[in-house]
Amino acid sequence: MSDPDTRTLEATQATPLGLARRGFCGRVSAIMVGGDHLGVSASEIERRLLEFGIVEGASVQILHEGPVGRDPIAVRVNGTTIALRRREAMAIMVGDHDQAAKTAT
Repeated sequence: MSDPDTRTLEATQATPLGLARRGFCGRVSAIMVGGDHLGVSASEIERRLLEFGIVEGASVQILHEGPVGRDPIAVRVNGTTIALRRREAMAIMVGDHDQAAKTAT
């Protein structure tokens, strides 16, 4: 388990999955839902992401981007492929695999 100082450092080095491009491979470092979106509460969005298996440490890869506005995206999460809107993916903070390996050692 990480100490609070390490978790803060990891969160500042992480970027939202919604900004990543096709081919990105990384690990989830945190889920940070900023607030309600289109009538869906922040807690409901977080619950949905957790049900998809998007948890801290999960391996993620962007497989495909939609043709209009690069939305939605196809994401492989620990071997399961799901579709997410970019606005939902913005709540998923990720770091690349190399960064995750360095912080684990």
